[in-house]
Amino acid sequence: MAGLEGKVAVVTGSSSGIGQSIAIRLAGEGAAVVIDFRGHRDGAEETQQKIAASSGRSIIVQADVSRVVDTQNLIDQAWQQLGGCDILVNNAGIEKGSDFWDTPEADYDAVLAVNLKGPFFLTQAFVRKLRDAKKSGRVINISSVHEDMVFPHFATYCASKGGIRMLMRDLAVELGPLGITVNNVAPGAIATPINQAMMSDPAKLNPLLRNIPLGRLGTREEVAGLVAYLASEEAAYITGSTFVIDGGLMRNYHEQ
Repeated sequence: MAGLEGKVAVVTGSSSGIGQSIAIRLAGEGAAVVIDFRGHRDGAEETQQKIAASSGRSIIVQADVSRVVDTQNLIDQAWQQLGGCDILVNNAGIEKGSDFWDTPEADYDAVLAVNLKGPFFLTQAFVRKLRDAKKSGRVINISSVHEDMVFPHFATYCASKGGIRMLMRDLAVELGPLGITVNNVAPGAIATPINQAMMSDPAKLNPLLRNIPLGRLGTREEVAGLVAYLASEEAAYITGSTFVIDGGLMRNYHEQ
């Protein structure tokens, strides 16, 4: 894979989980990385330490992507401290489960603000800088298999991910003339710390594994590898697509 030397990447939600692995991988490919966190500085510092251990370069910026002023500052800091921003990975996301008829307005607002409003306005800030500098760029959204696959009792999450799919397709057309590509990565069941309780409970894990043809959960590093490819020059002609990484789950899934 072509390296990312000389590039600058912003990775939202990179203090833990998939975002942390993406930040580490992009730094390993040569990019300088803006590590974003909302509430857990310790996790952001851990990401930075892992990047530094491989002689990578990074800065930490606190930003709540649901706040437009924070998204603008995140991009501004990339330009001010690292000299630019070439790659944006919209990874930060939340989910809140409830029966549809019991879903409170606060949960709807929180999920849509982080998962859809955040990427919308962060991408806007990213694109404005590139447009003014007459530079090309990459936008990679970490979506979900649930941009297409149903997830009962998580209607807000599905709505946000369906929205990010259509936003990606629309922006791929609108931003293509600027040399900016826009793609989604849609993970299925990935082994992350947030899933530890499920992974430790065979009664929950085994039914899920039976739905996955490859018979295992994916790894954060596998998702990060796909993101690194889409950020590279080898993917320069790819835009407007969702790349599913789910071990075949979408093709085999059925409710228990």
